Amino acid sequence: MSLYIKISDYFTINNITVGLFIAFLSAGAIYLDWLGLVNYFINTILGLLTLYLLLISNKKRWLWAGFWIGLLWFWWMCMSFKHYDMVWAIPLVLLVIGLIYALVFYAGAKIAEVLENRLKINALFSKALFILILSAIHPLGFDWFKPELIFTNAYLGIEKWQFGLVLLAMVLSIYKKQLLFLLLTLGAYPFASHFQSIEVLNPNIELTNYHINVIDKWKPELQHQHIGMVFSKIDEAIKAKKELIIFPESIFALFLNYQPQLMSELQARSNDITIVVGALYWDNGIPRNSTYIFKEGQFSVANKVVLVPFGEQNPLPKWMGKWVNQIFFDGAPDYVASADVTDYEVNGTTYRNAICFEATSERLYEGNPKIMVVLSNNGWVVPSIEPTQQKILLQYYSKKYGTTIYHSVNMSDSYIVQNGKIIQ
Repeated sequence: MSLYIKISDYFTINNITVGLFIAFLSAGAIYLDWLGLVNYFINTILGLLTLYLLLISNKKRWLWAGFWIGLLWFWWMCMSFKHYDMVWAIPLVLLVIGLIYALVFYAGAKIAEVLENRLKINALFSKALFILILSAIHPLGFDWFKPELIFTNAYLGIEKWQFGLVLLAMVLSIYKKQLLFLLLTLGAYPFASHFQSIEVLNPNIELTNYHINVIDKWKPELQHQHIGMVFSKIDEAIKAKKELIIFPESIFALFLNYQPQLMSELQARSNDITIVVGALYWDNGIPRNSTYIFKEGQFSVANKVVLVPFGEQNPLPKWMGKWVNQIFFDGAPDYVASADVTDYEVNGTTYRNAICFEATSERLYEGNPKIMVVLSNNGWVVPSIEPTQQKILLQYYSKKYGTTIYHSVNMSDSYIVQNGKIIQ
């Protein structure tokens, strides 16, 4: 009976609703952006309230906050299942996502409780430290949950020391019951951003945008039409004297290196303009998701370095991964990642290559690339908040590393990110 009471304590309306409220606050900036509203003041308040409620909440509420955060931030992961005729699996996958983040958050609160009981370290400090390192915890290789994102479009900075200062201010104000400590958050204001030099963007770069849904994209009878759309854009850019044209991920839904006529036509046009285009690459029996760079009659291939967990590579042990691929993906083999990131040069300017998911990975920003070209296909997960979340992540990395990002997208808007700001 006592065990039943202990478990039932977790399922009270109060704990469930407070956890849901915290999750709503944490995701507020994402959903408002999705609806077309970006307000720094509102986002700052939402972020501060999220942290405050987490810090004062017990482990039961942390468990529910984690569960609802998992769902509100990442429900869109299930959108692709409708394309595999597996709608039945959506509730199961949603439950798994929620449980994973519930366990992550519960573990943090439980550790804080143990440290307080055994070492007399106030739980506020342990909780704050756990929130600070949450962005380093990547369940199954997925690293899109970063608490700092709540301040990407806010009056507070996204650097670790700035986020840590905000947490410290809140902990001290709660611990000492003195609101004056909140003045410390002023130190987290990104003053340096006002002194950043803004480089003039290259007007001779053509950033393309398409809205070809997943079903039409892979229809053989529409392939010729899609190819024609690409070449039409290239010819228009050549007439406009552009020097570089960028197409989305897998805009050619085929193994391009096995299409000699297409390759020849692209190489011929690359004498007049550099062409960056997404397509599949068959590498001696290994399928790869790649970027093809056509320049001065030649071409090179930049393969994807960081693969999407489950979508492109199964992060589970090999024996389990094969079983999951067989059940959920008709036995399709995993893509294979390249060992190294690729930089290429166009007219003296160096560009870092990135394809969709990997552009939101720390690894692609090693060496602080000045300019990055990102190709994405969001067709698998629309309509959803995923394109908005991806955009906010790219803003976050642009701020953090000073990288200007050219993002060519299929099934959502294309844009440029400079110093963390969106330029359409």
